Amino acid sequence: MGILTDDMKRLVEEQRLGFCATVCADGSPNLSPKGSTRVWDDDHLFFADICSPQTTANVRAGSLVEVNVVDPFVRKGYRFKGRAVIHEPRSAAFCEGIERMRADGSTLTGRVQAIVVIEVHHAAPLISPAYDDGQMTEADMLNTHRARFAQLHQRRPYKQPPPGQREPPPPRQDRIPPA
Repeated sequence: MGILTDDMKRLVEEQRLGFCATVCADGSPNLSPKGSTRVWDDDHLFFADICSPQTTANVRAGSLVEVNVVDPFVRKGYRFKGRAVIHEPRSAAFCEGIERMRADGSTLTGRVQAIVVIEVHHAAPLISPAYDDGQMTEADMLNTHRARFAQLHQRRPYKQPPPGQREPPPPRQDRIPPA
Protein backbone atom coordinates (compact mmCIF):
# COMPACT_ATOMS: atom_id res chain seq x y z
CA MET A 1 0.00 0.00 0.00
CA GLY A 2 1.24 3.47 -0.89
CA ILE A 3 1.21 6.73 1.00
CA LEU A 4 -2.23 7.77 -0.28
CA THR A 5 -5.02 6.28 1.82
CA ASP A 6 -8.44 5.44 0.43
CA ASP A 7 -9.87 8.54 2.13
CA MET A 8 -7.20 10.77 0.60
CA LYS A 9 -7.91 9.35 -2.84
CA ARG A 10 -11.67 9.77 -2.33
CA LEU A 11 -11.28 13.42 -1.38
CA VAL A 12 -8.97 14.24 -4.31
CA GLU A 13 -11.30 12.52 -6.80
CA GLU A 14 -14.38 14.24 -5.33
CA GLN A 15 -12.92 17.73 -5.13
CA ARG A 16 -10.52 17.78 -8.12
CA LEU A 17 -9.41 21.24 -7.03
CA GLY A 18 -5.99 21.37 -5.43
CA PHE A 19 -4.05 24.46 -4.45
CA CYS A 20 -0.48 23.91 -5.61
CA ALA A 21 2.33 25.77 -3.87
CA THR A 22 5.85 26.11 -5.28
CA VAL A 23 8.75 28.46 -4.64
CA CYS A 24 9.94 31.00 -7.23
CA ALA A 25 13.63 31.59 -8.01
CA ASP A 26 13.59 34.77 -5.86
CA GLY A 27 12.27 32.77 -2.88
CA SER A 28 8.72 34.12 -3.09
CA PRO A 29 5.78 31.73 -2.90
CA ASN A 30 3.61 30.77 -5.86
CA LEU A 31 0.14 29.41 -5.13
CA SER A 32 -2.00 28.26 -8.02
CA PRO A 33 -5.38 26.47 -8.08
CA LYS A 34 -5.36 23.31 -10.19
CA GLY A 35 -8.85 22.18 -11.16
CA SER A 36 -7.43 19.10 -12.85
CA THR A 37 -5.90 17.56 -9.70
CA ARG A 38 -6.34 13.79 -9.71
CA VAL A 39 -4.88 10.58 -8.30
CA TRP A 40 -2.27 8.88 -10.49
CA ASP A 41 -1.65 5.85 -8.23
CA ASP A 42 -1.08 4.99 -4.55
CA ASP A 43 1.96 7.30 -4.33
CA HIS A 44 1.34 10.02 -6.95
CA LEU A 45 -1.04 12.83 -7.77
CA PHE A 46 -1.15 14.72 -11.05
CA PHE A 47 -2.55 17.84 -12.63
CA ALA A 48 -2.65 19.25 -16.13
CA ASP A 49 -0.61 22.29 -17.06
CA ILE A 50 -3.32 24.21 -18.88
CA CYS A 51 -2.12 27.69 -17.95
CA SER A 52 0.57 27.23 -15.31
CA PRO A 53 3.70 29.00 -16.54
CA GLN A 54 5.02 29.99 -13.12
CA THR A 55 4.25 26.65 -11.48
CA THR A 56 5.98 24.67 -14.21
CA ALA A 57 8.93 27.10 -14.27
CA ASN A 58 9.34 26.57 -10.54
CA VAL A 59 9.14 22.77 -10.86
CA ARG A 60 11.71 22.83 -13.68
CA ALA A 61 14.01 24.86 -11.40
CA GLY A 62 13.74 22.17 -8.71
CA SER A 63 11.03 23.52 -6.41
CA LEU A 64 9.29 21.04 -4.19
CA VAL A 65 5.50 21.04 -4.45
CA GLU A 66 2.73 21.08 -1.87
CA VAL A 67 -0.86 20.50 -2.91
CA ASN A 68 -3.73 21.16 -0.51
CA VAL A 69 -7.12 19.62 -1.25
CA VAL A 70 -9.97 20.58 1.07
CA ASP A 71 -13.69 19.90 1.15
CA PRO A 72 -15.01 23.47 1.54
CA PHE A 73 -18.21 22.34 3.25
CA VAL A 74 -16.78 20.19 6.05
CA ARG A 75 -13.48 22.13 6.17
CA LYS A 76 -11.33 19.02 6.20
CA GLY A 77 -8.76 17.82 3.72
CA TYR A 78 -5.15 16.87 3.18
CA ARG A 79 -1.79 18.38 2.31
CA PHE A 80 0.52 16.46 -0.01
CA LYS A 81 4.23 17.26 -0.35
CA GLY A 82 6.79 15.95 -2.79
CA ARG A 83 8.76 16.33 -6.00
CA ALA A 84 7.09 16.78 -9.35
CA VAL A 85 8.03 15.69 -12.85
CA ILE A 86 6.75 17.46 -15.96
CA HIS A 87 5.70 15.18 -18.82
CA GLU A 88 5.66 16.84 -22.22
CA PRO A 89 3.30 16.13 -25.15
CA ARG A 90 3.84 12.83 -26.94
CA SER A 91 5.45 11.19 -23.89
CA ALA A 92 3.77 8.06 -22.53
CA ALA A 93 2.87 9.73 -19.20
CA PHE A 94 1.41 12.76 -21.00
CA CYS A 95 -0.80 10.51 -23.14
CA GLU A 96 -1.89 8.50 -20.09
CA GLY A 97 -2.76 11.69 -18.17
CA ILE A 98 -4.82 12.98 -21.10
CA GLU A 99 -6.68 9.66 -21.36
CA ARG A 100 -7.42 9.71 -17.61
CA MET A 101 -8.80 13.24 -17.91
CA ARG A 102 -10.96 12.26 -20.90
CA ALA A 103 -12.27 9.24 -19.00
CA ASP A 104 -13.32 11.64 -16.20
CA GLY A 105 -15.17 13.83 -18.72
CA SER A 106 -12.70 16.72 -19.01
CA THR A 107 -13.32 19.05 -21.93
CA LEU A 108 -9.95 20.80 -21.52
CA THR A 109 -7.61 18.08 -22.80
CA GLY A 110 -6.95 19.93 -26.05
CA ARG A 111 -5.43 22.83 -24.09
CA VAL A 112 -3.07 20.77 -21.92
CA GLN A 113 0.58 21.74 -22.36
CA ALA A 114 2.05 19.17 -19.96
CA ILE A 115 1.08 16.64 -17.32
CA VAL A 116 2.69 17.24 -13.92
CA VAL A 117 3.03 14.12 -11.75
CA ILE A 118 3.84 14.60 -8.07
CA GLU A 119 5.54 11.85 -6.09
CA VAL A 120 3.96 12.29 -2.65
CA HIS A 121 6.59 11.92 0.08
CA HIS A 122 4.46 13.31 2.90
CA ALA A 123 0.69 13.46 3.38
CA ALA A 124 -1.11 14.93 6.38
CA PRO A 125 -4.63 15.93 7.34
CA LEU A 126 -5.87 19.53 7.21
CA ILE A 127 -8.64 20.16 9.73
CA SER A 128 -10.34 23.47 10.55
CA PRO A 129 -9.66 24.82 14.06
CA ALA A 130 -13.45 25.04 14.41
CA TYR A 131 -13.30 21.35 15.40
CA ASP A 132 -10.67 21.88 18.12
CA ASP A 133 -13.01 22.29 21.10
CA GLY A 134 -15.03 19.17 20.23
CA GLN A 135 -18.30 21.08 19.93
CA MET A 136 -18.46 21.23 16.12
CA THR A 137 -19.43 18.07 14.24
CA GLU A 138 -19.00 17.42 10.53
CA ALA A 139 -22.78 17.55 10.16
CA ASP A 140 -22.89 20.97 11.87
CA MET A 141 -20.07 22.28 9.67
CA LEU A 142 -21.73 20.91 6.54
CA ASN A 143 -25.06 22.55 7.39
CA THR A 144 -23.38 25.86 8.24
CA HIS A 145 -21.51 26.05 4.96
CA ARG A 146 -24.38 24.76 2.82
CA ALA A 147 -26.47 27.62 4.20
CA ARG A 148 -23.63 30.11 3.71
CA PHE A 149 -23.04 29.11 0.09
CA ALA A 150 -26.77 29.13 -0.67
CA GLN A 151 -26.96 32.67 0.73
CA LEU A 152 -23.95 33.73 -1.37
CA HIS A 153 -25.56 32.32 -4.51
CA GLN A 154 -28.82 34.13 -3.80
CA ARG A 155 -26.97 37.46 -3.59
CA ARG A 156 -24.91 36.80 -6.73
CA PRO A 157 -27.13 34.88 -9.12
CA TYR A 158 -25.43 33.41 -12.15
CA LYS A 159 -26.51 35.16 -15.33
CA GLN A 160 -26.92 32.76 -18.23
CA PRO A 161 -25.57 34.00 -21.58
CA PRO A 162 -28.14 34.19 -24.39
CA PRO A 163 -28.84 30.85 -26.14
CA GLY A 164 -26.10 29.92 -28.57
CA GLN A 165 -23.55 32.29 -26.98
CA ARG A 166 -20.80 31.51 -24.52
CA GLU A 167 -19.71 33.70 -21.69
CA PRO A 168 -16.32 35.27 -22.54
CA PRO A 169 -13.48 34.14 -20.28
CA PRO A 170 -12.18 36.65 -17.75
CA PRO A 171 -8.83 38.27 -18.57
CA ARG A 172 -5.85 36.25 -17.35
CA GLN A 173 -3.92 37.78 -14.47
CA ASP A 174 -1.38 35.01 -13.94
CA ARG A 175 0.78 35.22 -17.06
CA ILE A 176 4.54 35.57 -16.69
CA PRO A 177 5.52 38.95 -18.17
CA PRO A 178 7.93 38.74 -21.11
CA ALA A 179 11.60 39.02 -20.13
